Amino acid sequence: MIRVNLDVVLSERKMTSKELAQRIGITPANLSILKTGKARGIRFETLDKICRALNCQPGDILEYQGG
Repeated sequence: MIRVNLDVVLSERKMTSKELAQRIGITPANLSILKTGKARGIRFETLDKICRALNCQPGDILEYQGG
C-alpha cells in the first residue's frame, strides 16, 4: 500500500492545498483525491510539478507501507 503524506509536507511548507493546486495547474478537487489516497495513479509530470512547488523529493510525499 502507498501512503500519501502530502498534508504533512504542505504543513511543513506552510502552503494550502488551494495554493498548491493553483501552482501546479490542477483542480483543488483532483488534489484532494490525491491527498486522501483515493487516486488510482499519478502522472510523473504531476509528481514533478508537486515536488518542484514544494521543493521536496517524491519519497517525501509517497511512502510504501508493506503488508
